[in-house]
Amino acid sequence: MVDVSDKPATARRAVAEALVVMDQETLTLIIDGHATKGDVLAVAELAGIMGAKRTAELIPLCHPIALTDIGVEITPDRKASALRITAHAATTGPTGVEMEALTAASIAALTAYDMLKSADRGISIEGLRLVEKRGGKSGVWERTEDREGSRPPTARPVRRTRPTGRGT
Repeated sequence: MVDVSDKPATARRAVAEALVVMDQETLTLIIDGHATKGDVLAVAELAGIMGAKRTAELIPLCHPIALTDIGVEITPDRKASALRITAHAATTGPTGVEMEALTAASIAALTAYDMLKSADRGISIEGLRLVEKRGGKSGVWERTEDREGSRPPTARPVRRTRPTGRGT
């Protein structure tokens, strides 16, 4: 692991997202509450939270950190025929929480897949990515989308000279 003992403890926050794409009929099962394994949204959200808390056990060389906040929100999207997963994690410490947010989104997506695989073999998990991170020496980083839509999303650092509120 990287030695972070000389780094100051700062408020840190990260947001990650993923997409679980499926047939419209499968999405309707979730929305109507008829999935055979139960409430997909509630179980996947809880699984994501539990996964974030175990990130250091799952990923070699990842620091175990004390999370001060973790949340997973899953929103059905009929237009995309998908579940949109957003996970956020926060801590006050010497290292960031990007891996915890990414793990939460991943585990939530995998749980949804597991709960729905008997209804739809063609489900795919797509677009797992960091959306933003705040805190630490590098400050604020946010993902930006290409305006013309001709290129994949890009990332840019956002420089802030003073704290801007929660998670900075």
